[in-house]
Amino acid sequence: MGDYSKALEFYDKALKIEEKTLPPNHPLLGTSYNNIGRVYGNMRDYPKTLEFYNKALKIVEKTLPPNHPDLAASYSNIGTGYDNRGEYSKAFEFYNKALKIQEKTLPPNHPSLATSYNNIGLAYYGMDDYSKALEFYDKTLKIQEKTLRPNHPDLAASYSNVGAVYDSMGEYSKAFEFYNKALKIFEKTLPANHLSLATSYNNIGATYAGMGYYSNALEFYDKALKIEEKTLPPNHPLLATSYNNMGTAYSGMGDYSKALSFLEKTLAIRQKSLPPTHPGIKRTIDNIDYVKKKM
Repeated sequence: MGDYSKALEFYDKALKIEEKTLPPNHPLLGTSYNNIGRVYGNMRDYPKTLEFYNKALKIVEKTLPPNHPDLAASYSNIGTGYDNRGEYSKAFEFYNKALKIQEKTLPPNHPSLATSYNNIGLAYYGMDDYSKALEFYDKTLKIQEKTLRPNHPDLAASYSNVGAVYDSMGEYSKAFEFYNKALKIFEKTLPANHLSLATSYNNIGATYAGMGYYSNALEFYDKALKIEEKTLPPNHPLLATSYNNMGTAYSGMGDYSKALSFLEKTLAIRQKSLPPTHPGIKRTIDNIDYVKKKM
């Protein structure tokens, strides 16, 4: 984990000097606002993230032509801030603004286009529009398969995204196909405790759980959890996801006391790390209520 408080301290010192010595719309101010917004994003303080990204955007909109790539980057940053808050329609709005600029100004196989297609796919996935999510993930993959080496981690991430959509659609054989493509890349290219491996294990576990094979699911969830408990701080949102996965699998097996234990761990982390309106909090409370009724 980065030392984000130290980073903020130095960025804030730079910003104070710039605000005293530069005109209010100077591009360096926009860069500082973006840097601070990015650090707050890493700290999962999404209101602050959006506050600083919006300050940067105001400067960029006033000082750059409407199709400038830095404007697209600002729109993407704000989209990511909304995406992380679970506000997927707002995220889509800003991702789409970025994409419109990039489609006018970039060659068709440019990596930034692949990123924007992926971002829009994520927003559609968050809004449960799976056919549209697949459409944009497919656009991402077409660029990446032409421009990246076959074991590139970005390609693995895209395979995982496609797998997640098929998983949510209940098309488990297709989900396995894409999740396993991702896992093969990660196992060849990453150290054994890398978080991307944990994500892959969680994904495959979720597919087994969707098919009702809860003991298989727990095997993969446990692999993921072991990596995360070694590498993440105790209140990290990824740990909440893994505890939630374990809880729902135990619930599916009818072991409600174990399920409740893991779901309560999930809720404790999510209430500390997510905004109170985030849909993940409500889902966890609903899961806990369900398990309590079954006990």
